[in-house]
Amino acid sequence: MSRSDRTERLRRWALEEGFDHAGVARLEPSEHGEYFLRWLEVGRHAGMDYLARRTDSRVDPRRIFPGARSALCVTLRYAPLAGEEESEGDLWPRVARYARGRDYHRIMKKGLKRLARRIEEGYPGSRVRWYVDTGPVLEREIAQRAGLGAVGKNTCLLREDGGSYFFLGELFLSLELAPDEAATDMCGSCTLCLEACPTDALPEPFQLDSARCISYWTIEHRGHLPLDAREMIGDWVFGCDVCQEVCPWNRRPQEPADHPDLRL
Repeated sequence: MSRSDRTERLRRWALEEGFDHAGVARLEPSEHGEYFLRWLEVGRHAGMDYLARRTDSRVDPRRIFPGARSALCVTLRYAPLAGEEESEGDLWPRVARYARGRDYHRIMKKGLKRLARRIEEGYPGSRVRWYVDTGPVLEREIAQRAGLGAVGKNTCLLREDGGSYFFLGELFLSLELAPDEAATDMCGSCTLCLEACPTDALPEPFQLDSARCISYWTIEHRGHLPLDAREMIGDWVFGCDVCQEVCPWNRRPQEPADHPDLRL
């Protein structure tokens, strides 16, 4: 079986497991590795010390495990969901959309584990390692190389047919696969996300200052909240969607995704 045939088969298997899209990237050193290391050096990761661990794998995903050759990347849309109504008059509007349903880690994990077993059974001797939002990888860059979307100026991955309201998962494989064509810029001259951020957490296009991000303070931070952080948070409860809400790709009408497992 050719590399292209293997890619097509794995893409089909991913969709059969319930993921919305799948693409393949060849594992290569990050094109933005030096920027990422500088971002860490100046403290833009705030208190997320885990981002400074295993930087060797983050800047070169071939180090995930010996013999890693390809990444199969998948998406799962979380908004809009079929049968889900927008809540009003309570706290939900001040909770990021991705957190209004069940824990996506568990749902993504089940699908990725099933897919990993299928690959291991279909290609005896192959190695597979999966991650969902927890691995030492620059997942948006790899997903862009897999053709699943382009990193936007708000640092989220954007798709023409789904905006940025989707989760990402990856399976790192020892298989040689034919890579998909990388996605290209979708922002153009638009700067709506930078202008709308209520705390100026996006000082420049494609750059995030976590210490000024509401999502960081309400989700990632542990311990006492500094006074200036409380002022930035305002009435947000968990996360913040402002930079996504103003994005033209998210304001386009979208066909609701049929993922009942994500609904409460």
